[in-house]
Amino acid sequence: MATIYEVAALAGVSPATVSRVFNDMRVSEEKTRAVRSAAQSLNFTPNRTARSLRKQNSEVIALVIPDIENPFFTSLARGVEDRAQEAGFSVVLCNTDESTAKEAKYLEIAVSENMAGVIVAPASDHSDLKSVLSRGKPIVSVDRGTGYDIDGVMVDNRPAGRAAATALFDSGYQRVACITGPLGIETADERTRGWRQTATQRGSYPIDEYLRHANHRVDGGRAAMIELLSMPEPPDAVVATNNLMGVGALQILSEAGMAPPSVGVAVIGDLPFTTLDPATITLVHLPARNLGIAAATMLIERINGDTQPPRTVVLRNEISRANIPAPTE
Repeated sequence: MATIYEVAALAGVSPATVSRVFNDMRVSEEKTRAVRSAAQSLNFTPNRTARSLRKQNSEVIALVIPDIENPFFTSLARGVEDRAQEAGFSVVLCNTDESTAKEAKYLEIAVSENMAGVIVAPASDHSDLKSVLSRGKPIVSVDRGTGYDIDGVMVDNRPAGRAAATALFDSGYQRVACITGPLGIETADERTRGWRQTATQRGSYPIDEYLRHANHRVDGGRAAMIELLSMPEPPDAVVATNNLMGVGALQILSEAGMAPPSVGVAVIGDLPFTTLDPATITLVHLPARNLGIAAATMLIERINGDTQPPRTVVLRNEISRANIPAPTE
């Protein structure tokens, strides 16, 4: 690999001039052309680590998410990467498995490695972001809020819960249950509140007995659906507040011979895989990729010196209702 000294010798300039060219400092046009021509001839690539030390900032963004196996976060990550690449940044992906301890470790690494900024979907409402904020690093929350006064990009979570439950009641179902994520995760809590508001207005059953908390994964949805079906008076419909729990619930219903529309199902998020006819399932679509694009855009603006007060951007959801015949008398 060619060195800065070889480039300098071929261009007829000093190594310091080569360094100034590749750090976008003021150099005459003649010398800049000579340096870049020499670098191209020698296949010289500037040392990004050395550049980051001089600039006290790297060209890398940390993306900290709770579950890379969930296609929602995969799509979100794609949006972040696409926008970051456009702006000349690379993205390091960190998977926390909903663990605040792993999250804290990744945030410390982001700071110690002088990364340009952080985008985080917090593992819980107890996530500690002080290690990043105390160093003055830009940080943006995505999908989930924090207790900190920082930029954020969210979706309409409570309306999503209301829309899912409303669609099921409108289809004639009477006892609409809810399978949601762990307590303390904003998306789960808000979507549950939306379901509860609608169920309170439209239902005449002990609503909280039909609420189950799960782990946001397929096995969690399966376990919760098994519990609901074992009730003395099982639900005739269920809202799953994320996609993977929805898959688990659908698997159990299918295995029991109770697939939709026999039991109504509404899922918040897009189903990554299912053998059932999607026309029988109500889906509240989440703009995952656009969340990532918006979060990356906000972070890059901060990295580039934006000093406006922290702001929160809320993106809308779309609902596709199941094609369910009206119940007969």
